[in-house]
Amino acid sequence: MADEDELREQFTEAFEGADYPVSSPMDLVPALPNGPATKFESGDFSMTAMELNSKTSGSADFPYESVDDLVDDLIEGLKDDDYI
Repeated sequence: MADEDELREQFTEAFEGADYPVSSPMDLVPALPNGPATKFESGDFSMTAMELNSKTSGSADFPYESVDDLVDDLIEGLKDDDYI
């Protein structure tokens, strides 16, 4: 089982360097250490940034004013779709 706090920390570290506000997922790519191939892992959860975008795109509500708002929506989207 994935640890929500661990994923929240990984998402925050990966996306905090973006130039906020961000208006699309493409605005986040330059902040990612390995671009779209940046991987997030916790327990049995493993997903690249590209996969994360495709799996949670329905719960994204761009633009985002802060990394916290973005991460909150990512976590909620993963919960809604039973990934965590």
